[in-house]
Amino acid sequence: MAEIVILLAIKKVGIALANGAADQASSLFAKYTRQLVELQGSIGRVARELHVLHDVLCQMDIRNRNNQVYEGWLEGVRKVAHVMEDNVDEYLYLVGREHDIGCCFYLKTGFKKPRSLLSLNQIASNVKAIEKDLAHLSEMKNRWVPMIHDGDSSSTNYIVKRSQDLANISGFLDEEDLVGVDKNREKLENWLSGHDFGCCVVALLGMGGLGKTALAANVYKKEREKFQCHAWVSISQTYSIEAVLRTIIEELFKDKVNVPSNIAAMDITCLQETLKRFLEQKKYLIVLDDVWTPETFHDLSKALIHNDKGSRIIMTTRERAVAALSSEGHILTLEALSEDDAWELFYKKAFTKDRINHECPVELTALSEEIVSKCKGLPLAIVSVGSLLHVREKTVEEWRRINDQLSWELIHNSRLDHVRNVLNLSFIYLPTHLKSCFLYCSLFPEDYIFHRKKLVRLWIAEEFIEERGVSTLEEVAEGYLKELVDRNMLQLVEKNSFGRTKKFKMHDILRELAVDLCQKDCFGVIYEEDNCVGFLEMDGRRLVVQKLKKDILELFSIVHRLRTFITLDNSMPSFTLLPQLSNKSRYMTVLELSGLPIEKIPDAIGDLFNLCHLGLLDSKVKLLPKSVEKLLNLLTLDVCSSEIEELPGGIVKLKNLRHLFAEKGNGLTWRNFQCRSGVCIPNGLGSLTNLQTLKAPEARHESVGQLGELRQLTSLRIWNIKGFYCERLSESLVQMRFLSYLYVSASDEHEVLQLTALPPNMQKLSLRGRSAEGAFLHALDESPLFQAVAEQNFYSLHLDWSQLREDPLPSLSRLSNLTKLDFTRAYNGEQLAFLTGWFPKLKTLSLRDLPNLKRLEILQGAMATLENLYLVNLSSMTEVPAGLEFLMPLQYLAFREISSDFLTSLRQCSATRGRFWYSLRRLPDTLAGNV
Repeated sequence: MAEIVILLAIKKVGIALANGAADQASSLFAKYTRQLVELQGSIGRVARELHVLHDVLCQMDIRNRNNQVYEGWLEGVRKVAHVMEDNVDEYLYLVGREHDIGCCFYLKTGFKKPRSLLSLNQIASNVKAIEKDLAHLSEMKNRWVPMIHDGDSSSTNYIVKRSQDLANISGFLDEEDLVGVDKNREKLENWLSGHDFGCCVVALLGMGGLGKTALAANVYKKEREKFQCHAWVSISQTYSIEAVLRTIIEELFKDKVNVPSNIAAMDITCLQETLKRFLEQKKYLIVLDDVWTPETFHDLSKALIHNDKGSRIIMTTRERAVAALSSEGHILTLEALSEDDAWELFYKKAFTKDRINHECPVELTALSEEIVSKCKGLPLAIVSVGSLLHVREKTVEEWRRINDQLSWELIHNSRLDHVRNVLNLSFIYLPTHLKSCFLYCSLFPEDYIFHRKKLVRLWIAEEFIEERGVSTLEEVAEGYLKELVDRNMLQLVEKNSFGRTKKFKMHDILRELAVDLCQKDCFGVIYEEDNCVGFLEMDGRRLVVQKLKKDILELFSIVHRLRTFITLDNSMPSFTLLPQLSNKSRYMTVLELSGLPIEKIPDAIGDLFNLCHLGLLDSKVKLLPKSVEKLLNLLTLDVCSSEIEELPGGIVKLKNLRHLFAEKGNGLTWRNFQCRSGVCIPNGLGSLTNLQTLKAPEARHESVGQLGELRQLTSLRIWNIKGFYCERLSESLVQMRFLSYLYVSASDEHEVLQLTALPPNMQKLSLRGRSAEGAFLHALDESPLFQAVAEQNFYSLHLDWSQLREDPLPSLSRLSNLTKLDFTRAYNGEQLAFLTGWFPKLKTLSLRDLPNLKRLEILQGAMATLENLYLVNLSSMTEVPAGLEFLMPLQYLAFREISSDFLTSLRQCSATRGRFWYSLRRLPDTLAGNV
């Protein structure tokens, strides 16, 4: 774990030693060349030492946790890394500050002495002290830490043994411990006994503790006799292929008279050939339990011959990349237990068999419900906690105590060791760069829903993301996120309409273990009401305030080294918050204050030299101070839905800015054209060439022309577009080859939008304003650029207030990849028809406020994959749309603001009976329901 702290310190040192910083320091401190050379030499030596130390720690895994000798030494390592980070920040701050304001001050004696020399000497002295501390830590490790490795406890042996122990526990679970698996068991049995004579590979996929091994073992015991030979072998990430092959051979030859006598002496080639010869004419069943990498399967599959005898291979894995190697359509993804199944399993383990149906005493029912809910459907946790309670007194007092301290029990109770071990293995196997990202998520509350884009921005601000080739940091970060989801360390909650991860969360049991790691390693601190999880006084670098009761000032008396402050409690007193943070935590990197009723930003905000992320979403701020122009490291500025109407002129000096959110709500409903507006951005917008997100400026003639300079943009929302801006806007758009999202709003509902070009990689387009009659559709039909872009990339199209008279569907139907289509006041005609074969990938269709639409027809074969259909305020429609019965995959059907007569027709329609939501158009009240 300390390797995470060291890695972050190494990255910071790298910045200090980079050519740009070194050159700037040399020019600023030209008079102090000797001191500067000595300091940079010391920093370089410390960096090399930290690199080696990082590599050493990566070999020392979580098995040493709770060993006092190791933990004591590790605490010293963490402190040195943090002190080094502090001094590097001081150095970078000094370089940046001297660059801004000069380098002299007057002492009280009236004698003029260079301030920079004092600071430089102090930093140099500190770094030399760090060198000595590292040397002392190295001696201490050699003297004492090797003592903890007596016996057979190498990293490889530990992990292999732990994996095998856990597999053995799961493999010998009682039949009654398998609850809620009937469908999965039946499917697995059918796959094993199927008539496919090819060698079929089956994968059981899911996070640790879901019961993959238990299910595989249960089916294996029942089905293995149907095969001529069978073997079960447990794998780990640090497996030896020779050892695994020997185990398979020994299992296959069990009870055979012709067992090879020299297995132990065989090399890998002989082992593979022996296995191939034996399996060549046999129908075999082999289970590879707990496979961690695709390479493992590739290594073993070379010896597992495909002989057209109906053989089967079962893999259990936590990794989606491994499961992808199974035969097509043979991945069995295990999910958490339903509420009813979780109850059943808990009762079986918590209550004695002599109770009828494992009944729960009435007085314990409420507490049992709470305890089961905390397990979040994870069978391993339910079995373990139920078994723990089985031997406890069945009293309200005892069960309340367990419920109140369940988090503590999971971390410290030896009876729950196997729960920790199963989940800790997943953490051990994470690469270092993913560990910090994973732990960061645990600082947020239980069941917290993460949004992909925001979390990516926070990870980048925290410097968790490393550069990789020509990919942007955002692209690399999204790769990290996908990997954590694929490893089942994070749970997917929602995808967008074209299949991209949108929302996700962390399993609560996994989070509890991660919070413990955060606390022990000073990674971050969680503050909830009066409970502080972690130790601010022990150099905690990150603070997430989930809920606060006491005065916030008490927190900041001990957080002068704080790098990250995130608040999730918008009721927190905030009038003194920013001045305190600005004065006491000048190295702040992430400041996320969204939702707080902050009205004024102090000038001291400009002193936060390291600030990379400033979040003021939904605040009461009316004006940003001029000093924000000093935040030269700022990557994200979010003042969306605040009361800011204009950004200061210095904002265009923030050349590193990547994401700018500055949109204003006007307190109006979505039906009002002016419900939102942009924020005025000063001249010079074109200088922000690193911008990837710009939401949302008020268009001016000059700024529209400068948009073409922002060639890294991926997302753009722009308001107040006038008709005569459109040509210039189109010229700017074609320069943005990375732009995938575009939202354009006209200055009012009568202004005509007439775009003539689109960026080459456009995926989502929203046009809000009157369309020149047929202009957009004509461009779609006639313009080669529109055709190429639209047909290849378009996933989402919103047309608002377009007021088209011509039916747009024939032209739009060529958008074969479209997954989302939204018309709001977009069409004034009386009829729309979706013909056979149109919109084959469409998932969501919304038709809102189309007052003249009388008839909607859906032919068989149209919108064959539609999942959501919203029909809102179609006041002229008197008949239920024809063809609803053809929308077989439809999951959600909503009719909003309909008349009572139309509701009657709906209830009589066989195609919609029992399958739709509705709300009635009735003033002043609206009734809602579902049928």
